Amino acid sequence: MSKLSGKVAVVTGGNSGIGYASAKELKSQGASVIITGRDSDKVQLAAKELGVKGIVADVKNISAIEDLVEQVKNDFGKVDILFVNAGIFQPAPVGQISEEMFDHQMGINFKGAVFTTERFLPILNDGASIINLSSVNAYTGMPNTAVYAASKAALNSYTRTAATELAPRQIRINSVNPGPVSTPIFSKTGMEEEQLNAFAEAMKSRVPLKRFGQPVDIAKLVAFLASDDASFITGSEYNIDGGININPLLS
Repeated sequence: MSKLSGKVAVVTGGNSGIGYASAKELKSQGASVIITGRDSDKVQLAAKELGVKGIVADVKNISAIEDLVEQVKNDFGKVDILFVNAGIFQPAPVGQISEEMFDHQMGINFKGAVFTTERFLPILNDGASIINLSSVNAYTGMPNTAVYAASKAALNSYTRTAATELAPRQIRINSVNPGPVSTPIFSKTGMEEEQLNAFAEAMKSRVPLKRFGQPVDIAKLVAFLASDDASFITGSEYNIDGGININPLLS
């Protein structure tokens, strides 16, 4: 398939998980792909494996985003697809949320996402597609996810307003809300392996389809939203969660 032939795509946080799978899918459909990430070694390894351009950039740092945009502009000119995927998950119960945790999570998941779009807008082609990676946690009230969920709810709200304002340029912007997906994000929480396994089993039991999603499941949706097949879709949110949003998460 070459639905994205001639398109230039940027995937933030593209060195692992959903970002990696999405970069692979976008490339398979003909796009020229640039991935970003904070870790130089991981970015370069992933870029080599995927056969794409890798640029080191920490989206928590606005000047780093500006440098990223300048490099993409110099190397590729304009951009047609922006997948704002970079994010982190740090669980903590209400009453034990530190200012540092709040700032770090909001700084990447919301502020970083917003300013990725803001800074890329001047080099986005009219008719471009922006896809924001959010989460069903924006709505579930799942314990220990207050700040993470708030960051994703804020991102979804930004997406809806941005859709209205970007429509004159025919730029579409949508959110993808995954449920539990098998990615490295959980291993970065600081939880012990036993805790992670118990958490995973508890989550899986709540999913009507009785499995975690795979990064490629999300990648297929991202590629659809990036394509002209989704040309009449903007300001929307897509739950891709095995049905978990129709089941209560509280145990």
